[in-house]
Amino acid sequence: MEIRDIEIFLTLAEELHFGRAAERLHVSQARVSQAINQQERRLGGALFDRANRRQIRLTPLGRQLRDDLRPVYAGLRDSLERAHLAARGITHVLRVGMLPINVQDLRPYWDTFRSRHPQWKLQIQHASFLDPFAGLRRGDLDMLVCWLPVEEPDLTVSPVLFADPRVVAVATDHELTRLTTVSLDMVADFQHANPPTWTDNWADGYIPSHTRSGRRIERGPLVHNTEEALTLASTGDLVSLFPAHMRRYWSRPDIAYLSVTDIDALPYALVWRTETENDPIRAFARVAADIGTLAI
Repeated sequence: MEIRDIEIFLTLAEELHFGRAAERLHVSQARVSQAINQQERRLGGALFDRANRRQIRLTPLGRQLRDDLRPVYAGLRDSLERAHLAARGITHVLRVGMLPINVQDLRPYWDTFRSRHPQWKLQIQHASFLDPFAGLRRGDLDMLVCWLPVEEPDLTVSPVLFADPRVVAVATDHELTRLTTVSLDMVADFQHANPPTWTDNWADGYIPSHTRSGRRIERGPLVHNTEEALTLASTGDLVSLFPAHMRRYWSRPDIAYLSVTDIDALPYALVWRTETENDPIRAFARVAADIGTLAI
């Protein structure tokens, strides 16, 4: 089986939809279907149950092949990537995940690391909103930029990189938009977007459980990403607290961002698994320490 055929099979096994798999792979649906049919003929059995054309399912044979091929494909891909990097004189890739979206604001860190350590490649990528520390623990990420406090026994936390003032996202016709700034007590009159699976302390760092005067902040429906939170806010169903850089990086015609005056700026830091600390991680931490806290 060719590497491309393995990639097609594993992508379809994830998406369970020919159209979405073709879109991810940047090929036609016919190409995906042809590759799967050829694999099934070679193996002598069906890999997918196509009885429901809207949602195909893996057969037992398909599940077995998926489980067997995943580590093989990951190893092949990593080997090819390492060879490609070695040909360019690069010996390691440092993968830094971002929970904030203000990648451009952190350019002094990125540029300094790259100039000091050309032998290492710096790769900046989005981190999952649902379980951000999972990427570190799975080994998909080496470091993570996230807000504080982080109180995880297996993680090391750097000094603060930057601290961002707070805004609340509301619909443009929301009653609060008659004001230019609001207090947390005013915002507490409305339900807030409620991100799932976060630990209490970490969630409270982002959305406090109470205002300074003691009023409880009610958390409404669960949201799984920023887009979902903004969409619900745009309908007027809830409001959503964000760091202020959202104004620059996520502007929408149906959303207004109002400054919240009586809540501390949200601090962000680097986090990494203590047991996986290595030279590139230590080097990037030194860059952050040398540059100090950025003014965002």
